[in-house]
Amino acid sequence: MNISIKALLTAGALALTAGTVPAQDLAPLNSDSEPDRMDWSELEAKFGAFPDVPEGTRVGGVSKTLTNEYWRSLGEGYASMADAHGVEFVYQAAANEGDQLGQLSIAETLITQGFDALLLSPQTDANLLPAYETAIAQGVPVLNVNDAVIPSVANYVGNVQKDNGVRVAQWFVDNTDGGKVAVIEGQPGVFAAGQRTAGFTETVEGADGFEVVASVPANWSREQAFNAASTILQQHPDLIGFYANNDGMALGVMEAVKAAGLQEQTAVFGTDGISDAYASIRAGDLTGTVDSFPVLTGEIAMEVVLRMLDGQDLPRVVATPQALITADNVDQYATSDMGALRSVLLAQ
Repeated sequence: MNISIKALLTAGALALTAGTVPAQDLAPLNSDSEPDRMDWSELEAKFGAFPDVPEGTRVGGVSKTLTNEYWRSLGEGYASMADAHGVEFVYQAAANEGDQLGQLSIAETLITQGFDALLLSPQTDANLLPAYETAIAQGVPVLNVNDAVIPSVANYVGNVQKDNGVRVAQWFVDNTDGGKVAVIEGQPGVFAAGQRTAGFTETVEGADGFEVVASVPANWSREQAFNAASTILQQHPDLIGFYANNDGMALGVMEAVKAAGLQEQTAVFGTDGISDAYASIRAGDLTGTVDSFPVLTGEIAMEVVLRMLDGQDLPRVVATPQALITADNVDQYATSDMGALRSVLLAQ
């Protein structure tokens, strides 16, 4: 398996170097800093009302995994918007967040089934590159949705990954007098994990009185995060806080903090805004999360891909919303009514 993955990544790198037209025309995408971008809230103002969708339109979605609530929620948003506009939609995912070849196989199968457009959320920046190149060569529009970034992709929808870490770091700056903090990273080499970590680390290290004493990967795993946090707390019992790159890991970190009896001293933040994170915040355990509103993101992504099919010349990046959730505002954002949530976010 290791040899196969190495071969896959090498093939992806060669495809990016040798290139098809999209790879040659577009610089490698950094979705956080891409200048050709717009905010999700501007879509209708700039491109008009939702276009009429031709009968029989079919869209396929490929997710990282359905074992993580975030990706299930993203699929709910896709499906909701598809149903509202009469679009046939199929959503599939790999068995787990480490099954790169399985995810590629799913994407390649959807291409052979003749979908009009594809929504791809890659496990890494490279693993779906061969499928992307195949789809583009066949004239199938592809939208990269959140998290990992296909470097040559022409269209991307997702939140500003670096800002996730910045928001958490700013909370520490605003609410503490400094101290030792640690980061539990996601999967090494994944764009979102690197950007979230960089946003947090750069911000706290730029403030007086903070020291990042550990930054270790836990591969999006709650169990690995628990183990990593337990070790860090043994080494630094005076730690004032953790930032985890997703909520599953944050909940594992919280278990380690409670086991060490340090919950009054050590704040814990995650990223994604899953329901278990909201429940933990309400229970007084997890300090907070950066919610990137996956159901709404799914709705926005489906709207964008249908506008692409309509021939609209959208910018390379459409940025989706996010907000820091703590006990102070948890009830404001805890809604399944996407219309109400849109109103709250537009009023920010």
